[in-house]
Amino acid sequence: MTTLAILGGGQLGWMLGLAAKTLGIDTRFLDPSKGVTASAVGEVTTASLDDSEAAIDFSAGADVVTYEWEGVPASTVAALIGAGNQVHPGIASLSVSQDRLIEKQRLQALGIPVAPHAEVEDLDSLRSAVRKLGVPAILKSRRGGYDGKSQVLLRDEIECEAALETLANAGALILEGFIPFEKEVSIIAVRGVDGEIKTWPLVENLHRDGILRLSRVSSAVIQDASHLQLEALAIKYVTSLLEDLQHVGVLTLELFVHGDQLIANEFAPRVHNSGHWSIEGSKTSQFENHVRAVTGLPLGETDLTGASAMVNCIGVMPDPRAIAKITGAYLHDYAKSPRRGRKVGHITLVAPNDAALDASLSALFDVLPGDNG
Repeated sequence: MTTLAILGGGQLGWMLGLAAKTLGIDTRFLDPSKGVTASAVGEVTTASLDDSEAAIDFSAGADVVTYEWEGVPASTVAALIGAGNQVHPGIASLSVSQDRLIEKQRLQALGIPVAPHAEVEDLDSLRSAVRKLGVPAILKSRRGGYDGKSQVLLRDEIECEAALETLANAGALILEGFIPFEKEVSIIAVRGVDGEIKTWPLVENLHRDGILRLSRVSSAVIQDASHLQLEALAIKYVTSLLEDLQHVGVLTLELFVHGDQLIANEFAPRVHNSGHWSIEGSKTSQFENHVRAVTGLPLGETDLTGASAMVNCIGVMPDPRAIAKITGAYLHDYAKSPRRGRKVGHITLVAPNDAALDASLSALFDVLPGDNG
């Protein structure tokens, strides 16, 4: 039996493990915490992800190593490769995605538009960047941070000093100009070891307080010409990125829609929250195709099974009995303790058309707990 070693044992690792089981592939996980979600589908070794020796020991006997998120230290992946392990995605995808400045430079080099930005080293350089880019602007850590963390919105130059104090422990910084976007979208793609690429339809995303709340994919019958043009452009961008990085596995490119343009926000070299709908909403989910790609199996088809949506459960899970009464609803519980702002599960919805999906979403919002995000 093929063994897939996964760095990280959270909900993404869990869903990768579930997909692997359907392919007859065994999974094991390395995670610094005990009692993680992925323990339900495979053995978990508890050790820090920056402990290269522990990672090498953990991967012994595995056929291939992958990771569930881009926070895995590049030094650990380099050590695994140096020890003779096959690791997908490779270190280029990981290291570029870990630094927002390098990431934007790489995207620009590929002709993919990004927000105006500037490196920030001190108060003077921040003030200079604010004068150049204007306000509002967002000061972010170059490394780390997710779901709106490690960033500060600047509305006036006089806020520069306070913003730097807020991010005093965030390391190197970058200032990004604000994009007056109409909507946020993402394109999820997968590349196999043979270079074959498949993409899922363009996903529309809704965030609140920096956290993804809703992802939606419309049925093909109502997609208008402008949507299809944006989707074709997104596919062009993500394909060039996959090939440039020689990426193997799933990769997600997050984008802002600005008129007839797409502006790249960032990319994730992994399965992504905005692709969870694909578990029931696509012939092959992002999780199954990631496992297929990194283990050298043929990629599965990515056609829709219907109009689809995903709603994150933030802070607390809903009553499963109420969800079971909604047509086309599927509850995914990450077995996490309730906590404000924490993703504890998600619900996917599949319907034959967008009108039916609207009805199911309305029924779902009626029974979801109050916003604990």
